[in-house]
Amino acid sequence: MNIKNEPDYPVVIVDDEESILLSMDTSLRLAGISNVITCGDSRDVMDIIARHHAEVVLLDLTMPHINGQELLTRMVADYPDIPVIIVTGTADTDTAVQCIKKGAFDYIVKPINTDRLTSAVEQALKFNELQRENLSLKSHMLADTIENPDAFAPIITRNRKMFSIFKYIESIAKTRQAVLVTGETGVGKELISRSLHMLSGRPGPFVSVNVAGLDDNVFSDTLFGHVKGAFTGADTARRGLIEQASGGTILLDEIGDLSVISQVKLLRLLQEGEYRPLGVDEPRQANVRIVASTNRDLDSLQNLGTFRKDLLFRLRIHHVHIPPLRKRLDDIPLLLNHFLLEAARDFNVPRPTHPPELALLLQNYSFPGNIREMQAMVFDAVSRHHSKMLSMAVFEKYIQKQKSLGTRMQIPMESTDRIVFPESLPTIEEATASLVAEAMKRAQGNQSMAARMLGISQQAVNKRLKKIPPIDPLQS
Repeated sequence: MNIKNEPDYPVVIVDDEESILLSMDTSLRLAGISNVITCGDSRDVMDIIARHHAEVVLLDLTMPHINGQELLTRMVADYPDIPVIIVTGTADTDTAVQCIKKGAFDYIVKPINTDRLTSAVEQALKFNELQRENLSLKSHMLADTIENPDAFAPIITRNRKMFSIFKYIESIAKTRQAVLVTGETGVGKELISRSLHMLSGRPGPFVSVNVAGLDDNVFSDTLFGHVKGAFTGADTARRGLIEQASGGTILLDEIGDLSVISQVKLLRLLQEGEYRPLGVDEPRQANVRIVASTNRDLDSLQNLGTFRKDLLFRLRIHHVHIPPLRKRLDDIPLLLNHFLLEAARDFNVPRPTHPPELALLLQNYSFPGNIREMQAMVFDAVSRHHSKMLSMAVFEKYIQKQKSLGTRMQIPMESTDRIVFPESLPTIEEATASLVAEAMKRAQGNQSMAARMLGISQQAVNKRLKKIPPIDPLQS
């Protein structure tokens, strides 16, 4: 993604000191960012933004008339899409951190370092561009198909398969039938389930419970509840989740681990729409939508006799399967920016600058833990971050460790991922040349990145490339 040095809207610099305004204006223009407006009176800021909008705002904290914190509060409320970078004196860094928590994008400490200034502004411009690209793609793909895109706002994506899932969810949201949500660990099954509930229009709450490891008695008590005196120790009545979620939705997570005895009780609930709290003779009518989720293959469990065929039929009236992150590579740059901003706010630090090749490195990792794993990787890297540029070493070390675990990663290999040999086997040199060419294609021509994938030095990659005919690594 190319960031324009001449943004559509101006970079607005707000400071009551004329010398600082001039210095920042000059630094940005020398860096090629020439669409700049300076403001020396804090009372004029909101009018300037109202007239010209703004791509980024550089905001001094200590000013007469209206201070930076008050202006930040107004901007976050009125223009939440405009990144605000706080400019502060050394003594005000604690206040700047508080501003980050209130919604500021980043902060810069005086005296201002030119590289730090341009880096912060460029990161804000990149973030804006990525956000606009995502919103544009969403609008294009959802136009005339998705009536309530806000229901999917917590799901960070621009992937076509995910938008197809959104469309399907909206089409089934109003029904009362059960929904089965499947996908690997960490793909966002609960977020999808919450979107389904939001779109359903059901007035009751969304309630989630992990049923893995619950024995039959605990499952019954959790779902159906009990009355006082139903069993020894039942000194008070307990409302089960069916009652608590009345009029709403229950998500039964890890349904593939539910015991066979408990499966029978769940099947009866789905078939009859009735349940009995422990100690109650007369059945009660259930008014709840059942959503079940799992990362396991229920068809295989059915063949093994550990999951009932009739229950699977009832649960899979509507089926949503969420693709793994390795099948959504176009989401990785967007997720990386999202998690960097989220981690910076959690750790009360400025949002780090990341190397351009980091997204490419992540796009060539299989992510067995999917989005949840990527979030953990980014948060760990930010927690260790102490320099200007976010180090790739933390990511590379983690990925190498996961590769060394081998089969413990438990990544399913699709048939299309397997190496298919021709009838006549290639020589070692021919096979090596093909492997290097494939690595260069995946690395988009970056020899250093290709070397990392192959586990050899960049010099070795360069040497082998000289032995094979020239190729265009960007062609698929």
